Amino acid sequence: MGFMDAYKNLEKLCGEMYGQQNGVSAYIDEMKQTPRGSLCVKNWDEDLENLKHYRWVRNQISHEPNCNEVNMCEPYDTVWLEHFHGRIMNQSDPLALYQKSSVPKKATASQTDHDQPPQTPVATNSQSAKYAPSPLKPRKHSKRVGYLVFLILAFLLALAAFIVYKAHLF
Repeated sequence: MGFMDAYKNLEKLCGEMYGQQNGVSAYIDEMKQTPRGSLCVKNWDEDLENLKHYRWVRNQISHEPNCNEVNMCEPYDTVWLEHFHGRIMNQSDPLALYQKSSVPKKATASQTDHDQPPQTPVATNSQSAKYAPSPLKPRKHSKRVGYLVFLILAFLLALAAFIVYKAHLF
């Protein structure tokens, strides 16, 4: 399945959840309006940024001349969208995990009213391991950082070579 088909499937699923035509936007809006989401759910911010990015990519492909899946997407983008769709289906998406983490737990026999207040658990995405693509795609800023590190190391190597060359002249 291509990027646009994967996005349409996610759009339809989210649209059915929210009763709206722009389902992915509604999901993004709910994430933005959820207090403490990033504190309660691991990878909350990454999921939000990816959803916003893929919505932007979809809009570029749909509305801009010369934009298409070939020059705007990588195979991983489709895999991520399909994975996220699966996470919603098995209730391991960020909003479902947030909802699960915010449900008050019953006090156990060992807890009393004077114990420390329960801490909000951090939900993980381990429930969705069967959908996880392998290997994970590095974020685009990681490529930039890697390139910057490479340039700095190349500069330092050239500088060291120059110093050694000058030392041999004397």
